Amino acid sequence: MTKTHQGSQEGARLRVGVVVSRFNSVVTERLLTGALEQLRRCGVKDESIEVVQVPGAFEIPLPVRLLADSGRVDAVVCLGAVIRGETPHFEYIASAVVHEISRLMVEHRMPIALGVLTTDTVEQALERSGGRYGNKGAEAASTAVEMANVGKTLG
Repeated sequence: MTKTHQGSQEGARLRVGVVVSRFNSVVTERLLTGALEQLRRCGVKDESIEVVQVPGAFEIPLPVRLLADSGRVDAVVCLGAVIRGETPHFEYIASAVVHEISRLMVEHRMPIALGVLTTDTVEQALERSGGRYGNKGAEAASTAVEMANVGKTLG
């Protein structure tokens, strides 16, 4: 018989770090609210949640690394909003952040959920941070909890 592993949404015993960018705060504050609400719905206790605020999305990977190194958290949620402008800056920032978050997740063998929006407009970002497309911060929090539990079942 095939053995299947699937994580649960039970977070009562988990410790979760949340790294959130302040740039585009009209969006990132909504992502943070959604993530914190979802973590609480999963049973993660307030005292088991650490929030780290950083200036922009480019700065997210360093505190993720520090949290992972600290051993204080079982998973990290990354929240930010990179919105296309008139220069290629968007591509550089989005690519660097996503690549580094992915690399850190594998290197540290720790769930690091990607809740960094990359959109063409502020309106698109707002639709994904509590608008008609849901809240990607809440989705990232759910992913972090599930993957932390998957990790526990795999040892």
